[in-house]
Amino acid sequence: MRAFVFPGQGSQKVGMGADLAEASAIAREVFEEVDDALGQKLSAIMREGPEDALTLTENAQPAIMANAIAVLRVLEKEGGIVLADKADFVAGHSLGEYTALCAAGAFSLADTARLLKLRGQVMQAAVPVGMGAMCALLGADIDKAQKLAEAAAEGEVCTVANDNDPSQVVLSGHKGAIERAIALVKDFEIKRGIALPVSAPFHCPLMQPAADAMAEALSKTPPGALRVPLYANVTAAVVSDPAEVQHLLVEQVCGRVRWRESVIAMQADGVDSFVELGGKVLGPMIGRSVNDVTVTSVVGMADIEALAKEL
Repeated sequence: MRAFVFPGQGSQKVGMGADLAEASAIAREVFEEVDDALGQKLSAIMREGPEDALTLTENAQPAIMANAIAVLRVLEKEGGIVLADKADFVAGHSLGEYTALCAAGAFSLADTARLLKLRGQVMQAAVPVGMGAMCALLGADIDKAQKLAEAAAEGEVCTVANDNDPSQVVLSGHKGAIERAIALVKDFEIKRGIALPVSAPFHCPLMQPAADAMAEALSKTPPGALRVPLYANVTAAVVSDPAEVQHLLVEQVCGRVRWRESVIAMQADGVDSFVELGGKVLGPMIGRSVNDVTVTSVVGMADIEALAKEL
């Protein structure tokens, strides 16, 4: 069985999608459609930067999605592949969940772009700049990370935001609490803590205003039927009912991205092949979380051609 997976924030870089757009009119159409939906030249920022504009979460989120969907569309149209025939499940990391739903036909490309732009804006606006922070813990499992977060909180918010794999967990919360967590890592037998270059504390209770805004937006643009079931971030379980998907997308704003558990659950459900579209960040996490699976990361034209032959 096969799962197609889609990366989250941090996988953006200037020049993303440029080679693919040069090689394929289908990819260019995807980037143009996203530009039109947003009323901005996002494709130019993706291609040429500046980097600080691309890193801005309201741009990074739709850009990462557009890049992955461009890869998928080229695979489908030039490789003659139908996702629903080749994928048993889809999943995405944080914003990648929206990409996965777009791939599964639950959202149109234009709606996905608009929802992610808004998601970036409301997540940024939820907490004043400089008040929140995030850090990656290396050499930390979930239990150690949880204990560290509790010790560092001291009445402030400090929670596990992403359980990425058995050796990498991300914390999110108030800046002071995150700084305390980084200072305390050695006490909890964690190799190191690294402050992440993010502009807001994603996936923690401080994001509640953003969750409320997304609830309103998703009530106006709800997901439709899924052609392929989704493994949801917040439950690490399979979902195919659009109303349940809508509810979980709202929960996801403040909730934990249970990526490691999702990968383990997919393998338990029979998945032995993972295909990452539009990035090379999830592949290593999957490889550290489960054994005896194949992981293919697909970014450029050569990757797409190789995968099309394999499928």
